[in-house]
Amino acid sequence: MKINKAYKFRLEPNAEQEIVLNNLVGSARFVWNQMLVISFEMFAKDEFINATNLVNKIMDLKSNPDFEFLKSSSNAVSLQQKVRDLASAWSRFFNPKVHARLKENKKKPRKPKFFKLADGTEIQLRPLMPQFKRKSDGRDSIRLVQFDKYCRVKGNRVKLPNGVGLVKFRKSQDIIGTIKNVTISKKSGRWYVSFGTEHELTENPRHPSKSAIGLDVGISKLLTTSNGEYIKPKNSFKTNQLKLAKLQRGLAKKVKFSENWKKQNRKIQKLHSHIANIRHDYLHKITTSISKSHAMIACEDLKVANMSKSASGTVENKGRHVKAKSGLNKSILDQGWGMMVNMLKYKQQWRGGLLIKVNPRYTSQTCSECQHIAVDNRQTQSKFECVKCRYVANADFNAARNILAAGHAVLSVEGGCSKNRPLKQKASDLREKVA
Repeated sequence: MKINKAYKFRLEPNAEQEIVLNNLVGSARFVWNQMLVISFEMFAKDEFINATNLVNKIMDLKSNPDFEFLKSSSNAVSLQQKVRDLASAWSRFFNPKVHARLKENKKKPRKPKFFKLADGTEIQLRPLMPQFKRKSDGRDSIRLVQFDKYCRVKGNRVKLPNGVGLVKFRKSQDIIGTIKNVTISKKSGRWYVSFGTEHELTENPRHPSKSAIGLDVGISKLLTTSNGEYIKPKNSFKTNQLKLAKLQRGLAKKVKFSENWKKQNRKIQKLHSHIANIRHDYLHKITTSISKSHAMIACEDLKVANMSKSASGTVENKGRHVKAKSGLNKSILDQGWGMMVNMLKYKQQWRGGLLIKVNPRYTSQTCSECQHIAVDNRQTQSKFECVKCRYVANADFNAARNILAAGHAVLSVEGGCSKNRPLKQKASDLREKVA
């Protein structure tokens, strides 16, 4: 069994190295934008867009006298990878399954935007189409494959091509496995290095624990477990919301793309990055602890995109409780439910455990003792009292027990337990883990 894992660290280049890295990521961004224009022209002519066609056009850009800087300030491998990423973005755009999911999560219509080609043809920019990259976004990256050929790690330093040399990075943990590629990224003025590794195991991993747990997500409590434990949310966006609003008001008063506007924009980007880092760190700590302690984790299969839709409606049909729904949407997105479930999924795969997603229908209205289903069972947001057997419990704890029972029901189905299980094992083998 092969496990793919990425290790991301803070990169600390000196002033000279930072100049070279800025040239590398800037050239990659420039090539992306130029190739995007070419791909728009191919799209207008109904030509086939794939990685081979786009990569072959890189030499045309380099041979252009106006783009002479690409020969000295770029890396050929990173440019090819950037163009391949663009081709992958077009593949997602042409995938009918992705458009079907987009149609399900369709929000209120927006005013269409158009891009004008050199010959005067206008192309309507549709959802999921690749977009132009701007320097002001504060996000740039390059990826290098064939790591052994172009790069090398020496302790807490990594050797990079194009005269960058050895660059120090904050090595907070050992890199396990064979390094396949390295990604250099810049976000909010800070540099990062990510090593993509592949680690092959001689046998399928076996989770050290034999316990199972059900998880119920919520707003006031991020997680309620079937063991009766409660985990509070971090709400990093809510904590910094007033500060962010103040910075954004300051940005609106400045001349767009002026030096003061750029300084203010960088402050906003750093605050957004700070909010995201708090959320990621908190969710990683929670999911790691849960994944280490339980072989089977059952959770609800929530459609977060649908749950966080706007309630504003249209001009003809106004939405109801718009302000309350807006606050609910902010809380859902601030807590990162979808991100948390994804973390649990791959961490269970690494340890040989299971993550089972169950249907969330009636989990909050079903009595975990007698299985009686009724709307009146949940009298308030926090209190559950069965109208049949008079069982009283916290509503979230009762739901977590129902989710665990539903997970066991899925696990008991012979011939394939769950489409999300990481290992190809029979149901009888999986039951032994959580017996």
